[in-house]
Amino acid sequence: MMFTSTGSRGLYKAPLSKSLLLLPTVLTVLLTVLLPQYQDLFIYNLQAIRQGKQFWRLVSGRLVCLDLKDTFCSSLLIYNFRIFERRFGSHKFASFLFGAWILSAFVDLLLTEGLRFMFELKVDVLPAGLLGPVFAFFVPFYSSIPRVEVTQLLGHISITNKSLTYIVGAQLLTSSAYMWVVACSGLIAGMLYYSNKLAVQKFLRVPGWAARCGSMLLEPVFSDSEPTAEAPLGMGATLDIQRQQRMDMLDQQLLLSQLAHLRRNAQQQQAQTGLLNWNRFFPTLRHRGQNRHHEDPQPQQPTHMHPPDNTAVAEEQVARLMEMGFSRMDAQEALRASNNDINIATNFLLQH
Repeated sequence: MMFTSTGSRGLYKAPLSKSLLLLPTVLTVLLTVLLPQYQDLFIYNLQAIRQGKQFWRLVSGRLVCLDLKDTFCSSLLIYNFRIFERRFGSHKFASFLFGAWILSAFVDLLLTEGLRFMFELKVDVLPAGLLGPVFAFFVPFYSSIPRVEVTQLLGHISITNKSLTYIVGAQLLTSSAYMWVVACSGLIAGMLYYSNKLAVQKFLRVPGWAARCGSMLLEPVFSDSEPTAEAPLGMGATLDIQRQQRMDMLDQQLLLSQLAHLRRNAQQQQAQTGLLNWNRFFPTLRHRGQNRHHEDPQPQQPTHMHPPDNTAVAEEQVARLMEMGFSRMDAQEALRASNNDINIATNFLLQH
């Protein structure tokens, strides 16, 4: 599948995500095991901020988790959200983190004051750590990551490629009494920054010079080598299962290469004769979903340039691809070319 396939690449091209996994975890272990006498400096104490004017706690109390379970769950979520750093780059990823971190601090104060005023619920201490931005990432995760069904539990409950991330988020949400306040402020901050309704992205972003300095510091230390194509498969499985997995992967790669080769040939044919518009079959992602009635009518396609076969496609699989944002024509052609393998069809549509 399109996003689980990147899991084998670990933290390749995600140095900031790797630093967010390692540094806070090391500090949490130090404060929990070796230096517990310094934990008070990292408590997210709202009463001390309001009455004692200890505004520095808005920084120290929102960087390091003081609970090992919270550290574990937030680390798993950051590892899953590393896909945004690969997709948008470390600069935009850092800007989202910074913007959500600043906005969630203000929303924390507003929510706790609202709870005290309306319900007389006094919240003095919130869970510490980089939790607001972690919950904020659920907004782009829900909005921009396609949902692909993996299997069904008991024949009724769908298990998708996103289910595990939501389960870990629910576990983090229930880890302490007032974690829901942090989760709400993080989600609100994520919606404000992601939608950019108030033009917050213009003001709450990491400057270019800071991004370059961070890149020079982080990339030599936290960069990963490019993964090889010969990654081990089927750990713990029998030799026959490993061979079958290897053959399945080779078959998928071969079919994808054939589809890409067909697309290149069609583009060359279009450049030479001007008779074929291959974007009618596989347009780029930024053009998918746009209205096509403004386009000039295309001549009838030559029969020898049609996709490889006329295999009937399942309407259920077409509907699933259309739910991801692909057009009906693209979904039908991709499924027909991949012999109704929805995983291969999805991979090809995303890559082209």
